[in-house]
Amino acid sequence: MPKFANPETWQQAELLMQPAFIRVIDNIRKQLEQSSWKGTYRDVQVWAEGVPEETKAIALHLQQQLASATPEQAIDIEEQLARLPQPYPGYELCLQKHNHQINIDLWQLCYQICFCNYTQLDLGETETVEIDTSLLDETGNVDWQRLDAKAQQFVGQIFDELPVAP
Repeated sequence: MPKFANPETWQQAELLMQPAFIRVIDNIRKQLEQSSWKGTYRDVQVWAEGVPEETKAIALHLQQQLASATPEQAIDIEEQLARLPQPYPGYELCLQKHNHQINIDLWQLCYQICFCNYTQLDLGETETVEIDTSLLDETGNVDWQRLDAKAQQFVGQIFDELPVAP
């Protein structure tokens, strides 16, 4: 997970992340229109490295129980969940062609676009990130043209590196 050096970096990331996500989705759409790959999106739960499968299963079971619990039961279930590690919400692009399937973490892709020299880490690790300030104009607002160009570059790389399927 990225770590922000100061409140200004956090505010800049807040400013850039949603527009970056929008540009990523739009550029994926454009690539898929020209590609023989099929793309679908899905919400995923991302767990920190090292969380045992048994713990994940217990947490997921409790979350399912919570959906239909009475108010009294919900209090007990929420207390149990508070003691367990929780997954982070994620969003993936699933590309499919014949026997090939490739999943791309869209938030990690947005991090690569918004931060300078970002490398994906395991969830238990942190990295202090630096905002790519070239994506901001002189007034501190999003430079949509630069953001779109960078999103287009990164999304294009993904599609360029897809295996050639028969």
